[in-house]
Amino acid sequence: MPTDTLVDEFEAQRPVLTGVAYRMLGRVADAEDVVQEAWLRWSAADRTDVKDARAFLVRITTRLAIDRLRQVQSRREAYVGPWLPEPVHTEFGDKVPDTAEQALLADSVSLAVLVVLESLSPLERAVFVLREAFGFPFAHIAETLDRSEAAVRQLAGRARKHVDERKPRYDVDPVERRTLTERFLAAAGAGDLDGLIGMLAPDARLVGDSGGKSKAPLRVLESADKVGRFLHGVSGQTGAALDEYRIVELNGGPALLGIIDGKVDVMMQLDIADGLVRCVYIQRNPDKLESLLANEKD
Repeated sequence: MPTDTLVDEFEAQRPVLTGVAYRMLGRVADAEDVVQEAWLRWSAADRTDVKDARAFLVRITTRLAIDRLRQVQSRREAYVGPWLPEPVHTEFGDKVPDTAEQALLADSVSLAVLVVLESLSPLERAVFVLREAFGFPFAHIAETLDRSEAAVRQLAGRARKHVDERKPRYDVDPVERRTLTERFLAAAGAGDLDGLIGMLAPDARLVGDSGGKSKAPLRVLESADKVGRFLHGVSGQTGAALDEYRIVELNGGPALLGIIDGKVDVMMQLDIADGLVRCVYIQRNPDKLESLLANEKD
């Protein structure tokens, strides 16, 4: 096969391969490493009997992602404080023209879902991602994982039940979510403690990820009062230091980027239901923020 054709076939599948690897691993660098390894195997493979390049490449990528996930899980057990996925831009645009498909992809890459997926086994996670996010048939998933179709259906059932039980029920209306996000940020910026607490659900939670490399709570905060007071306290400290605020779409929803000296210092995103903030995600691990501005320009 000519080199140009080989590259073109791979590049045509890269978005799907990256999507699978990211949902499996929750880190852009890990996902990119897996996709690069998939390319190396694709370019060196005997493709004489390959009838479906997409299926072949997804199989390679999924198996590599499972191996990588088993490696990184031991590192995450020693992680300092709560762990959150690395945020990614999700402006699908013309790449995914169907709005129903956009909603499905956005939900499958949301921070809430990715956090729940961390508690699945690598095989359960692979089945969930391939079936729920990308709609692959069970027969294809069975071949990918070298399991029987019956076994894959069992894995899918367990994974779906697990996610349904643990995934918070949040609103997905983009206009309401952005409006409340802007109001919430305005209250935080103004030092309006009562306004902040008034927008928080009584059992609101705050999950902060610093990886021990910056300031963030080392435990999940719970209750509107604790979350509101924490944000009220830090907004005056960090707000004065920030050069710029920017609201962008990350992981299927609006998020705040706080920028200092041309680098993202903090990412904050809200999960909302019934007109109230149910969870606040704060990402401050610099390793998970460094690519956001570069990706936004791409």
